[in-house]
Amino acid sequence: MRKVYYIYNPQTQTYDRIYPTVRQRIMSYLRKLFIGMGLWAGSVIVLLLIFGSPSEKELRMENSQLQAQYNVLSHRMDEAMKVLQDIQQRDDNLYRVIFMADPIPSAIRQAGYGGTNRYEHLVDMANADLVINTTQKLDVLTKQLYIQSNSFDEVVELCKNHDEMLRCIPAIQPISNKDLKKTASGYGTRVDPIYGTTKFHAGMDFSASIGTDVYATGDGKVIKVGWQTGYGKTIVIDHGFGYQTVYAHLSDYHTKVGRKVVRGEVIGAVGNTGKSTGPHLHYEVHVKGKVVNPVNYYFMDLSAEDYDRMIQLAANHGKMMD
Repeated sequence: MRKVYYIYNPQTQTYDRIYPTVRQRIMSYLRKLFIGMGLWAGSVIVLLLIFGSPSEKELRMENSQLQAQYNVLSHRMDEAMKVLQDIQQRDDNLYRVIFMADPIPSAIRQAGYGGTNRYEHLVDMANADLVINTTQKLDVLTKQLYIQSNSFDEVVELCKNHDEMLRCIPAIQPISNKDLKKTASGYGTRVDPIYGTTKFHAGMDFSASIGTDVYATGDGKVIKVGWQTGYGKTIVIDHGFGYQTVYAHLSDYHTKVGRKVVRGEVIGAVGNTGKSTGPHLHYEVHVKGKVVNPVNYYFMDLSAEDYDRMIQLAANHGKMMD
């Protein structure tokens, strides 16, 4: 109900009714309108602050879904990494062992990404820590899968060359048992025959008569035929796949540099040249640049009993012959 206003008239001693002007009416309506609009806007703001707008609700829902998906993705990548680690262990400890290949160095497998911050553009995202952590896992998994793929390519090539590798591995004695008088000294610390002091003996000494045939212990290529200080007349064969063999103190050569030889081929004759105290052959096996015990490479022409006896003889700590 609209309010009615009166004013007292002292002349007539009565109350006269006041009628507002058009301007006053308009201003009154405007005040009411602005007050109503202000109340409505305030109510809307309060409701938005409490409940949020429909778009904000939708964004929050989408963000929650994305966070859940990132959590699931992170968990699945953790599971995939465990599977990959199992494959890596099999690769290093089974497949590569079978083909006598070195395992992939952990420094290569675990290598990270250097340089500038790869994830700087993700810092301002919602749930940045989760997003960056998941992205890092994906990058590591991708890189390690690439390294493992290359490793399997190498193993496949080793498999293709397996037969050739078996022919090249030094796997027999350099002197036949029928010609062998004894194994004078094995691999390891021994007594020097001239100086009487202990020193490391890098091979095995086979005692035999001068002129006894010396055999190539695996297929390969002759890379040295000539005199070597201390070793006398020497032959070196490169068998490939990281293997080399050395035949020292020879009396004669039956091969030449550059010639390809096969396992069991006569390459020289036992002698007494160089730093030697009697007719014998000094024989060494090198694997990837390191000297190893030759006794581990006679498995093709020795029975179990002969192999056991050879190991016992090679373990003697007597004097060397060179």
